[in-house]
Amino acid sequence: MTNPSPDSIAPSLDLIEELAREAVATLPDPWRGPATQVVLRVEDFAPDEILEAMDLHDPFELTGLYEGTPLTEKSVSDQPMHPDLVWIFRRPILDEWAERGDVSMAELVTHVVVHELAHHFGWSDEDIARIDRWWE
Repeated sequence: MTNPSPDSIAPSLDLIEELAREAVATLPDPWRGPATQVVLRVEDFAPDEILEAMDLHDPFELTGLYEGTPLTEKSVSDQPMHPDLVWIFRRPILDEWAERGDVSMAELVTHVVVHELAHHFGWSDEDIARIDRWWE
């Protein structure tokens, strides 16, 4: 039996994580250093408690999420409860990738990672939308 072509099977959690780490590693200075301090977590879907907290009923609506305190709001007197975290959700990314059909998996994962890291840097969704014309 021959192994399937890498292009004929859905990317694994490990491959999505590898693409996400590559996105962080290729960020320009001054963003790369602080971005490497954020924990990356790749799961198939967002946990139920996250979906409930965001009032989302369809787990395919969320491709990524930043969980933490933006750098612009941090204080040296803060006692961190947990490290800043970027969640990447594989199945919604796969669906979006298949529906779009005009970007590579690496481009889509990079977009999601950079969008979530932008929140870590203190940018709002509106700030990100002004510079990121991804959806046009």
